[in-house]
Amino acid sequence: MPALNSNLRINGDRLWDSLMEMAKIGPGIAGGNNRQTLTDEDAEGRALFQKWCEASGCTMGLDQMGNMFATRPGSDPEALPVYVGSHLDTQPTGGKYDGILGVLGGLEIIKTLNDLNIKTKHPIVVTNWTNEEGTRYAPPMLASGVFGGVHTQEWAYDRVDADGKRFGDELVRIGWRGDEKVGERKMHAFFELHIEQGPILEAENKDIGVVTHGQGLSWTEITIIGKDSHTGSTPMHMRKNAGLAMARILENVDEIALSHAPHAVGAAGHIDVYPNSRNFIPGKVIFTVDLRSPELAVIDDMEQRLRSGAKKICDDMGLEVSFEKVGGFDPVTFNEKCVSSIRNAAERMGYSHMNIISGAGHDACWINGVAPSAMVMCPCVDGLSHNEAEDISKEWAVAGADVLMHAVIETAEILT
Repeated sequence: MPALNSNLRINGDRLWDSLMEMAKIGPGIAGGNNRQTLTDEDAEGRALFQKWCEASGCTMGLDQMGNMFATRPGSDPEALPVYVGSHLDTQPTGGKYDGILGVLGGLEIIKTLNDLNIKTKHPIVVTNWTNEEGTRYAPPMLASGVFGGVHTQEWAYDRVDADGKRFGDELVRIGWRGDEKVGERKMHAFFELHIEQGPILEAENKDIGVVTHGQGLSWTEITIIGKDSHTGSTPMHMRKNAGLAMARILENVDEIALSHAPHAVGAAGHIDVYPNSRNFIPGKVIFTVDLRSPELAVIDDMEQRLRSGAKKICDDMGLEVSFEKVGGFDPVTFNEKCVSSIRNAAERMGYSHMNIISGAGHDACWINGVAPSAMVMCPCVDGLSHNEAEDISKEWAVAGADVLMHAVIETAEILT
């Protein structure tokens, strides 16, 4: 295989223009995007992506979960394809880049190869995975999870949104349910480009994050039952304050995560307090504790300490407590060869880089279970994502796409 030339670069202006053009579909109210999965806006974004892919000479495949596969043929019809991609759906108040950069960065690889008349042995397939975000339909990474054998298709079809609309019905309604059986495709490798969604790369002044692992995740929903009573007329020693118990448990969550520094994290993001009145002591709270680590043993330890600590706190206060694990996945170690191809690409092209652990879940985490996979990350301003203020520089986007391209075409075996 010919050596890759370090001067081989994507067209940065074209990539940026495509990001801005896609962002016109499903605009948010504060400069970002609201293009939630299986909405009319999602359908419109998919149609634009297909139009661009077909204009670049790709053929579009569509499976029964709505996953899109744009294929550029390779010279060897027997060679397994190299896949690259991410997702086009957004949060309700999402940004222009989370996921979208990975899809359009993959398409830009195809365009650049076409410009330079470069052929590869292996086909290259650009993928848009359905419902990565998981906001309208939980859980996240739903369609890649079906592809990877984590979920059944029937179970996925039966997910409902806040209005009671089934995933399977909405997929048909927007016209993006294909005939291809999910998971039948075989992959030589899979690569995903994504914004970091954290502050590390920017703080360290690095162009590229070489993702070696993905954190595992555990979601435990905790319900505490006390007694709601008047804040003014209930003596302190007679209170059964579920809110106070929650506060003590959350302080314990912080201590548990810090005991496994620097990679473990923990917090509660979803909290419901009842009756949620200014002059009532909470008699009931329901909250979900999010624990993450790249080590399964650490997650197990944090889960056990969370439950035992919470039970002791509530027992001491005379409160009832119950636990339900409502989500989670094991940590991921990405394929060493694919990771090395990303690191080598960054070095070859002169981009500063560092190893990084992904703190968020991504489609690559599920695909890694069925094919060698790895991820490239670029910085984002202040580590902000899932927010309309999410921002990256054009230079960061270009660096990420350059490294992605070199890793992909090295794995696909460049011919000319």
